[in-house]
Amino acid sequence: MPARPARGASANPRTAGDEDARTTASSVAPAYEHSASLEALEELVNLAAQVPQAVARRGGLSVSELHSLRHLAATPMGPVELAKVLGVTSAASSGVVDRLVARGHVERRPRADDGRRTEVVVTESGRQEIFALLAPMFAGLAESDNALSDEERVVVERYLRGAVAALRAVM
Repeated sequence: MPARPARGASANPRTAGDEDARTTASSVAPAYEHSASLEALEELVNLAAQVPQAVARRGGLSVSELHSLRHLAATPMGPVELAKVLGVTSAASSGVVDRLVARGHVERRPRADDGRRTEVVVTESGRQEIFALLAPMFAGLAESDNALSDEERVVVERYLRGAVAALRAVM
């Protein structure tokens, strides 16, 4: 196994900003030691934060509209429930639903269990939109996963579950 670079050292040239970020991480979490896997994970986390805005822009949607389609594709819900999931006001959620209805991506329907209440349901157009926008990412992720052996997949899953726990610890 190759030796890890010493803390703060790297095989790749760094900018002062990169060094400052690593120094900050080291001072906050003294056990932090720079490694290629942590660098890749940090890159993934930073990129994942940018994906919704880029994908929404490509689809001519707002980020809230994209997240709404994603959530509603999983399960219909009322506008107030959607507002809670999105972390916005019910008025903002209603505006998002109005825009998605106008595009033909969702419909408002009476709930089967209580006809006085409304639920928002994704249409076939909405499903096709979300699939078209996200399919390239999912195909690439599946290709990477399929390239792993069962043993490698166990190690990767353990690492990712640890990363998820670390992220949840700051929420």
